[in-house]
Amino acid sequence: MTNYDIFSPTDFRYSVEGLKPYLTEEAYVKYKAKVEAALVKTLAKNRICSAKIADEIIKAASKVTASETYREEARIKHDIRALANMIRKRVSNKAKPYVHLGATSYDIVDTANVLRYKDAARNVIIPDMLKLLKLWIALAKKYRNTVQMGRTHGQHAEPITFGFTMAQYINRWGDRIENLKSSTERLVGKFSGAVGAYNATSILFNDPVKFEKEVLAELGLKPANISTQVVPPEPVTDFLHSLTSSFGVIANFSDDMRHLQRSEISEVCELQENNQVGSSTMPQKKNPINFENVKSMFKIFMPRMVTVYLDMISEHQRDLTNSCSQRYIPELLVGFDSSVLRIIKVSGKLQVDEKGLAKNFNQSRDKVVAEPLYIILAYYGHPDAHEYVRELVKKSTETGMTLLGLMSEDNSVKPYFKKFTKKQKDIISKPEKYIGAADKKVDAIVKIWEDKCHNL
Repeated sequence: MTNYDIFSPTDFRYSVEGLKPYLTEEAYVKYKAKVEAALVKTLAKNRICSAKIADEIIKAASKVTASETYREEARIKHDIRALANMIRKRVSNKAKPYVHLGATSYDIVDTANVLRYKDAARNVIIPDMLKLLKLWIALAKKYRNTVQMGRTHGQHAEPITFGFTMAQYINRWGDRIENLKSSTERLVGKFSGAVGAYNATSILFNDPVKFEKEVLAELGLKPANISTQVVPPEPVTDFLHSLTSSFGVIANFSDDMRHLQRSEISEVCELQENNQVGSSTMPQKKNPINFENVKSMFKIFMPRMVTVYLDMISEHQRDLTNSCSQRYIPELLVGFDSSVLRIIKVSGKLQVDEKGLAKNFNQSRDKVVAEPLYIILAYYGHPDAHEYVRELVKKSTETGMTLLGLMSEDNSVKPYFKKFTKKQKDIISKPEKYIGAADKKVDAIVKIWEDKCHNL
């Protein structure tokens, strides 16, 4: 079967090579086999079986493949018993009784899933997120003082810097990395049997709760305080929520950058590859395809959180209403990391057009002094400064004269204008200086996350 014989574009178009050891069907079977191996290793430590038998089963578990397991599942119609059978066929008759001894299917399934999600996040996803964070920090530092027109409601608002724009995303992204790391560490497994009451393992052990801890410790996991046939859903839900809300940050970044690449704005641009074609009919086109792709991916994967929330409900100690839907969770991880890698590629080569930034700023340079002008007039006692400046802006638009020019001709405000300090006059006459604490905020945010990067 080739890549073009499969159904999901996640596999052939948006696949992430680094996640294959954790999230493919082959990886899933390997992780379930790891749990079976941890089980028998702990049985041997507790002298339920010999170390020799445990080694035999552990070796057999390491050789199980997805293809043979799924062929066996097709025959007997049970996935975990199929896995156990594939291990059992590789061991001696003396070892066979100890394969899967004391376990229920979801001791294996839920534990394998949280383990592979944890490994994928720790080893691939969080490191990729950190790479992006560092690229954004570099952009914020480079454009710390590069004036940009701030926008609210799609309209020119007040001046900021492009570094300040990046700092907003640095802080949001860094917060999400911390959140994902925290939720990853809170993932828990289980080995408590068919209803979570340790019925089966209590036959073998005086302290089945201790045995559960020992099995999971072999895998670097902690058990849930209490479980049913499945682990409590909240830790996985929190983990996936952290991932999905992180997806929202890069989707928002992509949307902003896509708009800033519009022909009539032209403040940033994705660097185009030499042979890249923008349009099948318009050779001049340079489309923001990567930014648009990430927003599109977010639209596909964000709604899957609704299914995750629905999967929190399982009747009594267990039903199968989450069995099918949870098999799609790996796609969410792959879709997210694929998008992170795409933004890493774009951010590393992002072209910031300083001339375009200046051109757009100059379109409104006179009007943006309206806010400081009204505040300074009010400070010096003007009884209706906001309305006065609003009318001034209207006249400026109608006549083409600057606000300062109009105000200098108005005798009614000269007593107030005389009180303006040099700094206040500079702000009014040189609006590019009216960036508030934008540059200082860039420095503060950059320092916070440069320091934290060492511990994330």
